[in-house]
Amino acid sequence: MQLVSQELQNNKAYDPVLFLRKEEQIEKYNGQGFETRLGNLEDSVSTLAKLMTYIDAVIFTAGSGGSTGADKTLLIDLDGAVKAMEAAAQNGIKRFILLSAFGAENRESWESIVPYYVAKHYADRALINSNLDYTIVKPNILTDDNGIGKIAIESFEDINIDRITRADVAKIIVTALDTPETIGQSFNVTQGNTEIKEALKQLK
Repeated sequence: MQLVSQELQNNKAYDPVLFLRKEEQIEKYNGQGFETRLGNLEDSVSTLAKLMTYIDAVIFTAGSGGSTGADKTLLIDLDGAVKAMEAAAQNGIKRFILLSAFGAENRESWESIVPYYVAKHYADRALINSNLDYTIVKPNILTDDNGIGKIAIESFEDINIDRITRADVAKIIVTALDTPETIGQSFNVTQGNTEIKEALKQLK
C-alpha cells in the first residue's frame, strides 16, 4: 500500500484517500499529506460504503499478511475484497483495481499457501462477475529491489522470469487507472522487457 500511495501522491492527476485500520497509521500518513479514513475490512458493507464517499476509484491491495491463519486470510483477502466491491457498487463507484496473485486462476499451481490462493481465486471471480470496471493485477514473486519500469504480461505456462519488484507493481496499478485497455482485464505479470505503459496498452 505504501508504494502505491506514493505513486498516487507523485501523480498530480490524483488526490488519494487512504483506508487504514490503525490509529498510528492515520498519524503517519496524515503527516505525509494524505487524506485518511479509519475503518476495518471486517466491518459491514454499509459501514464500508459510508467510508467511500466522494471516491472515484478503488484500489484494493489489502491482505491479512503471512503471520495470520487461514481464517483471517478468508476474512480479509476474500470477504474483505468482496465487501469492498459491494460497497463501491452501492456508492456508484465503477472503477476497481484488485491486487491478486500470479497463477490464482490455475488451481493446479497451488502447491503452497493454499488458503491464500483460494481467497485470491474467488475474490478475482467475484470481481469479474460484478458490474464494475475492473482490472486484476497478478504479480509473481515480489522483491524489494529498485523498479526497472519494464514488465512482461505472461500466461502461467509461458513464464520466463519468476519475480517482479514491488515498486513496479505499484507503478502498474497506478498506470492502469488511466489506461482504458486495462478495463475488464485480469493478467499475470513479471519483470520483463516492455515499458509498463506500453505493455498495458497491448492488453485486449
